[in-house]
Amino acid sequence: MGWSERDIPDLSGRTALVTGANSGLGLHVSRALAQHGARVLMGARDRSRGEAAVARVRGAAPLATVELVDVDLGSLAAVRAAAEDVRSRTDDRLDLLFANAGVMAVPRRETSDGFELQLGTNHLGHFALVGQVLPALLAAPAARVVSTSSQAHRSGRMDFDDLMGERSYSRFGAYGQSKLANLLFTAELQRRLAASRARATAVAGHPGWSATNLQAGATSGVRVPGARVVMGLANRLFAQSDAAGALPLLRAGTDPAVDGGDYLGPDGRGEMRGAPVRVGRSDRAESVADAQRLWAESERLTGVVYELPVPA
Repeated sequence: MGWSERDIPDLSGRTALVTGANSGLGLHVSRALAQHGARVLMGARDRSRGEAAVARVRGAAPLATVELVDVDLGSLAAVRAAAEDVRSRTDDRLDLLFANAGVMAVPRRETSDGFELQLGTNHLGHFALVGQVLPALLAAPAARVVSTSSQAHRSGRMDFDDLMGERSYSRFGAYGQSKLANLLFTAELQRRLAASRARATAVAGHPGWSATNLQAGATSGVRVPGARVVMGLANRLFAQSDAAGALPLLRAGTDPAVDGGDYLGPDGRGEMRGAPVRVGRSDRAESVADAQRLWAESERLTGVVYELPVPA
């Protein structure tokens, strides 16, 4: 038997923030954390759906403290307000942050700040959120930032000359770029945390092929008859459950044996399903130059500057 929820240690006294917690991976991560004693702040963009998700987690973990946080990663102003809310609720100590919310392969749209929606939501919104709660993470004994990436990162490349897809846009290309950005962010954040001798670490995980609401976005605007039906059928035939897909993220966030910079995913063929283990990443995801350049661009675009030393 591989690693499972039974292996999550007691999380009593620890506080976790989970973005995208109203459904799918984020909902299952929130439930498992609450059932193991953590106080869970469930981040959601839609308040009514968020409240319903909080009720579900409270039903599964009636003794846990579970709260809703309004987090719209497509707005820097909303991210700033969410970060202030989290800091005020946690007395500036946050143990776990699951940067999980995301959109997948949608037609080109922009956030309220003019960012391409997938890069803006999947990467830049989380970059701004983590940076603004960083003091609370550094105040915890051993905080972890867990970013949700994807096997799609392997086809992604950072187009620094056209980051927002203004000249040329591919919905799956933009998704791959955003998932590559998640891994580059994790690597650079870990380098900076290590350089500052911080007790916090940055790690990442991917869910393989898991049946979540994310795939519905990939069929939005597709002018192919039955695209949504075909995607739903493929999910039923080939995907693992969203509960199983959450396991790499849970192990990344809670397993004491996980080290900073680790990347976890399913152990099955093609990393599509299976028990969570350490997995590899593309050569592009290992590029220190790209990670540093993305970091600089992210600071410029969001206006959020991390109070961490730059590694030599």
